[in-house]
Amino acid sequence: MASTLSPYRLSKARELYNVFNIFNALSWAFLVGNIITLFAMRLQVSSTYIGVINALLYVSFFFLPLGKMLARRFSIVTIFSIAWICRAICMAPLLFVPYMVSQGHHDIAMNLTLLGVFLFYMARGIGMISNNPVLSYLASGPDRGSYMTLIQIINSAVGMFAGFLIALVLGQDPPLYFYAIIMATGIGCGICSGILVRKIPEPVMKDQGPPIKFIDIFRQAFSSASLKQFILILFLMALVSGVSRAFILVYSKEVCFQSDGMVSLYTVFGGLGNLMIGLLIKFLIDRIGAKPIFILCVMIGLVSMIPIIFVPRSLTGQPSMMILFLSVLFFLMNFGFLGAEGIGQTYFLALVPGELMLDMGILYFFVFGVAGASGSFAAGILLDLIKTWGISSLGAFKILYAILIAISMVVLFLQKKLVSLGALPFRGALEVLFSFRDLRAISLLDRLDKTSDSEEEEAILDALHDTPSQLAITGLLERAESPRLATRMESLRAMETLDTLNEAAETALMADLVNHPYTTAYIAARILGKHGFSAAIPLLRELASSHDYMLAGEAIIALARLKDEAFRPQIETIIIKTTNPRLKIMGVEAFGIYRSPHSLSVLLDILRATNPPPYLRDEVVLAMASILDIENQFYPLLVRFLEDESLAPTLALDDAESAYEYYHAAHGGWSLWKKSDLAFSDKQAKALQPAVAAYIQECKGALFSRWILELPDDLTDTIAQMVLSEAILDDDLSAYNRLRILIVHWAAHKLRLWTNKLK
Repeated sequence: MASTLSPYRLSKARELYNVFNIFNALSWAFLVGNIITLFAMRLQVSSTYIGVINALLYVSFFFLPLGKMLARRFSIVTIFSIAWICRAICMAPLLFVPYMVSQGHHDIAMNLTLLGVFLFYMARGIGMISNNPVLSYLASGPDRGSYMTLIQIINSAVGMFAGFLIALVLGQDPPLYFYAIIMATGIGCGICSGILVRKIPEPVMKDQGPPIKFIDIFRQAFSSASLKQFILILFLMALVSGVSRAFILVYSKEVCFQSDGMVSLYTVFGGLGNLMIGLLIKFLIDRIGAKPIFILCVMIGLVSMIPIIFVPRSLTGQPSMMILFLSVLFFLMNFGFLGAEGIGQTYFLALVPGELMLDMGILYFFVFGVAGASGSFAAGILLDLIKTWGISSLGAFKILYAILIAISMVVLFLQKKLVSLGALPFRGALEVLFSFRDLRAISLLDRLDKTSDSEEEEAILDALHDTPSQLAITGLLERAESPRLATRMESLRAMETLDTLNEAAETALMADLVNHPYTTAYIAARILGKHGFSAAIPLLRELASSHDYMLAGEAIIALARLKDEAFRPQIETIIIKTTNPRLKIMGVEAFGIYRSPHSLSVLLDILRATNPPPYLRDEVVLAMASILDIENQFYPLLVRFLEDESLAPTLALDDAESAYEYYHAAHGGWSLWKKSDLAFSDKQAKALQPAVAAYIQECKGALFSRWILELPDDLTDTIAQMVLSEAILDDDLSAYNRLRILIVHWAAHKLRLWTNKLK
């Protein structure tokens, strides 16, 4: 099923469908929501009767095949509209129940109630054949999960409002005709909803082909392992959800002795729970997927039932505690199980191909109906049966909810094996829920999806740069295709801060290297290098000679990060030949990343060139410090030198003196009894300061060069030792104080290492 609506028409259709859902939710709340259970209990019926009333909700699903037959002759929207109008009118018999009760015709009142509810659900079942196709049609696009959850939020918010009105009207002990007034209002809202849905555009349906028998639908579903598993989970989850939420009203009346008005008020808290889970799902569904939220909702539903088993009888004598207990209970139970029902349908729509939506939609609701109807009916009989054994109502409900908890645990076990459909693993989803960074990133991504202002778009992308989250990859990749250069650059900058890249990001960055030189290709090269994408090495080698010097430089640095040692000699050649100062600097940085002593000679050759600029000299000595593995210690010295270059002799001499004192503190003071290796090191340590003084103050490097050559072989790299000892004797290089400070610091560092080794 593909949407042929333009963005504008889709937006208008959604607005109309949202209004339809407002009237539909009001009609449901005023006719067959929790109010029908309270209404039946006012007739002083048994638990079995309550079970039958609640089972009728699920019987409606058995009329879906009839709706499918009608869908072959009439349009989907027409069936939807007429069925919704008829279902509201079918509740008219209940308007006469108060009169029958007042005349003493109690049996007739009960039968009228059953008749009206049955006809309501029968009409609903016929019309529900249109529900999935219409909803799937309007929820087409990348925001499918978000829009479907919005519908749930609307229904929850309206249900809360309706529940609050019902609580006000019913109060403590309302006359029975108050219920008739509420239901008459519900009938009117239902008729309005049926008229509104008629205006929704007809979904584009593929040719359904010859009719498929119901048994063939089952066979088709059970031939798929993933669908078969979901159907079993759906059955058990629907059973627990339907029974737990239906009989919690009976529990509130029979065990907790609450009035109709108070029970209606608790349903408002239940609606709040439904609203909150809807908001949470809407916020998360398109980022972490349906499966982890599905599991989490069932877990919360399970937890909500546990207090029922352990609550003491004495709590009924504490009104304030009882109100708090029931409010939290209704909230959590609806939060968990209604959330599970909603996200379960979202998961189902993603699991089933579009061409099978109509047939599999029937199966979905049929399974839902069998589970809910059998569960509600069986639960009512079980409660009445347990009471005949002399067990109290409290004990009966504890047994019932213990059974439901056991079934919920089975559901949780089975859910782990569900196909992920691109969702995060459950543990990863929990990490997102408890990560401020990820939640903020999701919020920013939602704002990014809604904005049409280019400046705001850039600001949000900049904020995502400061809030790195793996959840942002898809949104950033979309913005990386923007026609605006600034937007593309900001999206790539934000992507650069991510810990890892997925396959789609790596593919997009490789394409960017080729398609966007002189613009964003250099950023793509930098990102690929930082994230260790070795498959990019062949292309990066080619780009190292690009005329786009920024791209060439970043390609060279990326190759260094990727440890492409084989290409290092070519990089040395490129850097020596180029006259571009930025490319030279980036090449020098690459040598520091390679950390190869063979590059020391190349770096010194850069200094030997005619008047290298100061910023290039700084980069050269920093790269040499990285190769010599002293960058962290040397950097503060270089900064201090650049603040006042006249301090060069002082900094060098202080470094040598400090190193000797470190050695003397560890090994000085008992030379008569020293071993030969310590005697040699004593001599070497004492010689450092005079050698450095001659090198720094008199530009005589012979002593210092010899000192370096006499260092033990296992203490230093031979290549570095030879290059530095020769650099000390080079008059051209001796003019660079930053280099002399570097060599002195390296020598002092080696003396400290030697000191530690001799301990």
